[in-house]
Amino acid sequence: MISFEDCVAFCGLTETEIAAIAEHEHVPEVAAAILGQYLLHQKHGLERIRHMLVDDIRAAVRGGDIKHAAGLTSALRHLIATYPEARAPLSPALPAAASFTEKQ
Repeated sequence: MISFEDCVAFCGLTETEIAAIAEHEHVPEVAAAILGQYLLHQKHGLERIRHMLVDDIRAAVRGGDIKHAAGLTSALRHLIATYPEARAPLSPALPAAASFTEKQ
């Protein structure tokens, strides 16, 4: 049986990055790991992941959860350090606040 740790190792993201995707998309972490792995191989996929992290950081700050915002900021820094192309400006084709799972 495949464990969550196997999914993390396979997808190329950290547990914190996966947790942020799960939080943003309102899906279980295993589904978020699969989505993250998929996005890593799609055009503008890293932009979408970065956008999810930024949205989650903003939501945490608005909610007064500074500790969670700091953890997400650390995950964002790690994403950009690992995948420098994640710094690319957000494509105009990407909706500003839409969830990946919402119909676009």
